[in-house]
Amino acid sequence: MLLIHCPYCDEARPEVEFAYGGEAHIARPVDPSTYSDEQWEEFLYIRSNPRGRHHERWRHTHGCGRFFNAVRDTVSDVFETTYKAGEARK
Repeated sequence: MLLIHCPYCDEARPEVEFAYGGEAHIARPVDPSTYSDEQWEEFLYIRSNPRGRHHERWRHTHGCGRFFNAVRDTVSDVFETTYKAGEARK
């Protein structure tokens, strides 16, 4: 079983308590009304898909319900670290 550490609850819980929230640290548009269709496509759908170390958003759905960031190796599926939303990249 894969355990994920929630930085808010400060405990490691089974992965079934969590939901993947996509790539972390995506800059949101400052003025969305100026975006073309191609820019919206890029923003909404195009993500990096690295092999190895990756920054992700997760939500502790069956716990505190809060979003947090994690650094996970996509090859080994090992979580390197987790940190609170809003904190700088680790």
